[in-house]
Amino acid sequence: MDLDAQQLNSGVSQIRAFDTSNLPSGRPYDFPSEGTLLGWGLRNSVGVAEHPNTGGIFSVENSSDQIERNGTDIHEDNPGEEMNYHGFLNGSTENQGGNYGYPNCFALWGTDIPDVGNMTVGSQFTLDPDSTLNDTTCAQAFVPPRLTFQAHMAPLDILFSQPDGNAAYITFHGSWDRSGPVGYKISTVAFKDGEPVAAPNSTNATADILSNADLSKCPDGCFRPVGLAWDSQNRLFMSSDSTGEVYVLQQSEVSATGTKPSSSSSGTLVTPTTSPNIAPRSTRSRPGGEALWLSSLAIALSLVCGLFFTVA
Repeated sequence: MDLDAQQLNSGVSQIRAFDTSNLPSGRPYDFPSEGTLLGWGLRNSVGVAEHPNTGGIFSVENSSDQIERNGTDIHEDNPGEEMNYHGFLNGSTENQGGNYGYPNCFALWGTDIPDVGNMTVGSQFTLDPDSTLNDTTCAQAFVPPRLTFQAHMAPLDILFSQPDGNAAYITFHGSWDRSGPVGYKISTVAFKDGEPVAAPNSTNATADILSNADLSKCPDGCFRPVGLAWDSQNRLFMSSDSTGEVYVLQQSEVSATGTKPSSSSSGTLVTPTTSPNIAPRSTRSRPGGEALWLSSLAIALSLVCGLFFTVA
């Protein structure tokens, strides 16, 4: 646990936005005291994205490992990974710059924990409740996640579909802190009007686009997604740090057999034969028309994405 995250003036575990068109003269920005504070109490929110239509800022967070509650080991399925909402850069949003709980409160994924009470998926809980810090404190004093994901999947990047913003694409790097591997995939979260469609307590908010077929081979025998980027042809590039590869995913209006699917049908993911552990996935058509994700492998070693957000 990083106890410095409890102090706002530390600059630790925070997301701030900085205006690069108006840089200070002769000095860098001072991170703990300058810029627009979008949130603090965020353990490891390395993926940040702006919705293309509304301008809302979302992040994905890697939560803690090896946790216990009241002396009982609950780390296998807790705490959940998070998608958090941070409002708009103009500061017009409720809870703008709020505290999201870390290192005091965590998002619940597996509900089989001591003294769960009426908490559900996404509820915030503390590890050792007492009279001053308890589950009620977590619920009332901190900003809850907008969505919660399976523990230890390690979301590293988030990117919205362009230009509609009807889906958020998330890379899940994969777990190390549980008996059965999870993650190791790229998934989507459906959006409407700038908000996730799924409820905050949903356990099925994601749909998998590309994943490893046999998770028992992970991590050594699996690709591990990291970064995402769009190109000018609306192709989605995804980097894998474990294999030194970049995958290119492209939507097509026809199926792999050449027939156009109906608006209610699903497409089949076509995967590169050079990576035998990749699992084909059926993916729903995107809103506004039929679509099929096709995948190819680009020979590259890294993917560089520019962000104007800074995470500490």
